Amino acid sequence: MQSKWQVEFFRGVALDMWRLAVSAEQTRTEADFLERVLARRANARLLDVPCGNGRHVVELAGRGHRMTGVDLSEEFIVEARGSSSLPIEWVMGDMCELPWTSEFDGAYCFGNSFGYLDSEGVRKFFAAVAGALKPGGRFAIETGMAAESILQGLLQKRWYRLGDLFMLSENQYHPAEGRLDIQYTFIRDSVVDTRPTSSYVCTVAEICRMAAGAGFRTVELLGSTEGEPYQLGSPRLILVLQLSSECKP
Repeated sequence: MQSKWQVEFFRGVALDMWRLAVSAEQTRTEADFLERVLARRANARLLDVPCGNGRHVVELAGRGHRMTGVDLSEEFIVEARGSSSLPIEWVMGDMCELPWTSEFDGAYCFGNSFGYLDSEGVRKFFAAVAGALKPGGRFAIETGMAAESILQGLLQKRWYRLGDLFMLSENQYHPAEGRLDIQYTFIRDSVVDTRPTSSYVCTVAEICRMAAGAGFRTVELLGSTEGEPYQLGSPRLILVLQLSSECKP
C-alpha cells in the first residue's frame, strides 16, 4: 500500500459516498458535542484536522467560533472554500504537519482519518496538534479503529447502498502489523471503481499512552456524542484529551 493512498482515494465517487452518508442532523449533533467539550468560552479558536468538506467547521463558525480547517484532499478543500461566506481559514495540507504554535483553544479529528495513521504517524499527529494548541487546550478524537470496537465483529465483506451508489467493502486484517486493509468497490450507473485503503488498529490504552507522550491527559472515554462511557464493543471511540497547562512537548 502506498504511503499516501489517501490522495488518490479521496476524489470523485468516494467523496460522493461520504456526502451521502452524513446527514445535516448528524453534523449539528456532533457540533453540539464539540462545542460542549472544546469551546469553553464564546468565540473560541478551533482547529478541524482533517476537515473534509468542512461540515463541522461551517456549523461551528456559524455559532461564532473562529475556525480553521486542514485537509489533504484538494477536491474537499475547494468545496469547503465555496461552501460559506463566513471568515473561515481553509488550509490544504498534511494533518501531521501543522504550522501553528500555541494558537488554538481546541482541536478535533472526527471521521475515519485517525485510523489511517500507523503508530509513528499517531505520535507525529499528537505532537503536531499539541504544538498548535494553547496550554490547557483540548483535543477530541473520534475513531472506529480502536481494537475494542472493530475486531470483535469484523466482517469480511459488507454491502452499502446510499442513493444511487452501491459500495462493497472487503476487509483483510494483518495481526502482526495491526493493519486492516479495506478494498472499496463503488458501483454507480454500471461504472465500477475499486480503491484500496489501509487503517491501523490500536487498543484504547495504546492510544492514551501515545497521547500522554505528547503531553495530553485523558479527560473522557466515550462511546458516542450522547456521552455514555466507552466499553468493549462500542462502535466508535470518542477520546477527549487536554494538553498540560504547565509545559509544551
